[in-house]
Amino acid sequence: MKLVGVELRRVAMPLVAPFRTSFATMTTREILLVRVETEDHEGYGECVTMADPLYSSEYTAAAADVLRSYLVPALAALPDLDPWAVSPALAAFKGHRMAKAALETAVLDAWLRSHDLSMGQWLGATAERVPAGVSVGIMDSVPALIDAVDGYLSEGYLRIKLKIEPGWDVAPVRAVRERFGDDVPLQVDANTAYTLADAAQLARLDPYGLLLIEQPLDEEDIRGHAELARQVRTPICLDESIVSARSAADALAMGACSVVNIKPGRVGGYLEARRIHDVCAAHGVPVWCGGMLETGLGRAANVALAALPGFTLPGDTSASGRYYRTDITEPFVLRDGHLDVPRGPGLGVSPIPGQLAEVTTSTEWIGR
Repeated sequence: MKLVGVELRRVAMPLVAPFRTSFATMTTREILLVRVETEDHEGYGECVTMADPLYSSEYTAAAADVLRSYLVPALAALPDLDPWAVSPALAAFKGHRMAKAALETAVLDAWLRSHDLSMGQWLGATAERVPAGVSVGIMDSVPALIDAVDGYLSEGYLRIKLKIEPGWDVAPVRAVRERFGDDVPLQVDANTAYTLADAAQLARLDPYGLLLIEQPLDEEDIRGHAELARQVRTPICLDESIVSARSAADALAMGACSVVNIKPGRVGGYLEARRIHDVCAAHGVPVWCGGMLETGLGRAANVALAALPGFTLPGDTSASGRYYRTDITEPFVLRDGHLDVPRGPGLGVSPIPGQLAEVTTSTEWIGR
């Protein structure tokens, strides 16, 4: 393929309800979309950075700048373009995995379309649909949480994830278990809100039969997670700490986790995400696909990834309506607790022009 140019598009997607985690409350999802144009095809990638550097050191304005100033020019210098060429071409630039992932995904989408292959086919998907879980933010009260969980279970979601933080952990988990019983697959996500000194508090979650505790400690505290795993019975899952197949292998070797959340944007793209899947599968460690409140573009790619055989736990691949009243693609709809894996070429979905224009706040074209 020959690169013609790259479009950077900023969009602002209002959420159906505020989404609160231990680090922020979001009412609108600001997203950077990357569109690669080749001589014959185009492809889309979704950059999962947030507006502020709170989940990670990356943020949307910085992603746009590094793409404009460094990553796109490096790609434009290549005589030929394919998905495997992207990572080596960008390797000299440290970090910025989410920006790199968006660019690589756009190239991959265009390349797959040129070869009439779906992303699921190319990744090695073995399922035609994937079980869907839902992430429930921190609420103002336990009754409000119970109402929210009740609604999601009524919609058919197969797993509930509760966001937690100090002061909002044991009580909400206990309330959900008492109201909905032990048969509901339940897990919690701390987004690095605790320290090892909180081990006794986190151990108070053990009686509730959780699938896992996700990223309780700081992302760099691998040793602390290994020690915490020895002090609690609930399996430890790492999210922010896993940025590559190498870091996944290191964490497993240290006993820092027994489950891994794979977020393609966080690890630099779907090629690296598949490598992490393979490392975990070789060690018999289950993985699941995390979410970053993606539009239908990012959701399509995540659903395809979640159809690989090592993804044995329901992920955060919720239906479009969980976050957005109107998506920029045809919406993903929950059916019997599952989402269908797209079968069309590339991502299998494309933006609907009118709906995309409605939420666009700016565009920028970077020619070769």
